[in-house]
Amino acid sequence: MSHPALTYPLGQRTVARLGYGAMQLAGPGVFGPPADEARALQVLREAIAAGINHIDTSDFYGPHITNQLIKKALHPYANDLVIVTKVGARRDEKGGWLPAFTPEALTQAVEDNLRNLGLDVMEVVNLRSMLDVHRPKEGSLEPQVEAMIKLKERGLIRHIGLSNVTAKQVADAQAMTPIACVQNLYNLANRQDDTLLDQLAAQGIPYVPFFPLGGFSPLQSDQLTDVAKGLNATPLQVALAWLLQRSPNILLIPGTSSPEHLKQNLASKELKLTPEVMERLNSIGRS
Repeated sequence: MSHPALTYPLGQRTVARLGYGAMQLAGPGVFGPPADEARALQVLREAIAAGINHIDTSDFYGPHITNQLIKKALHPYANDLVIVTKVGARRDEKGGWLPAFTPEALTQAVEDNLRNLGLDVMEVVNLRSMLDVHRPKEGSLEPQVEAMIKLKERGLIRHIGLSNVTAKQVADAQAMTPIACVQNLYNLANRQDDTLLDQLAAQGIPYVPFFPLGGFSPLQSDQLTDVAKGLNATPLQVALAWLLQRSPNILLIPGTSSPEHLKQNLASKELKLTPEVMERLNSIGRS
């Protein structure tokens, strides 16, 4: 099997397919500051030094914490760095996740991201559906997409993405404006987006899966661990390598607050999975 290409277009840029998700840089529960700020800054700098040029973040991580850390570690930014954020949620005083889904709230969120990141324009902003906090739920996103289009017309964002959405919501949004990427839950054990993923690939649109090990049953996890042992790799490395080989439009954003785990994540792009291993892994999603 030929090794998958390791770059892909995102908006008008080209990024390494293995990026970095900043969520884990905040404190426990993605709330408050990290226990070790120096290590958080080190991880960000090592990610860039290793060739990562796509960082996924949000101003509701912390809140504000991860964006402030990114700015402190990396500003002024390298010319090839693409920072992608998402809007649609906010945090309560205990760290709970709440919708912030009105046009006014979305505008405020984009302005907050720009300020905390030290940017004049966001390259890509994902509108995260909060019709259900935890999973995609059918329903109109027209007012929210309209608000994003206005922010684009104002020059605050260059490209609009979607997150936590259904295939119908993607199609409905595409009837209103170009969609630069889709970010949903997808991994070996959660394959509900197989058809949507393939449709986006045919259109040349990136698909960004989150939780590469989220929602596995103990049996599925045991199967993955067994495959990983045979490859002398970690389960997460195998799960990431499977995603890279699953489709060329998949962009990965594994997160970590550990320099050691960052190196392990980056090594997953060197892991070559044979057709036999791919079929065995595919069977996990069918179990």
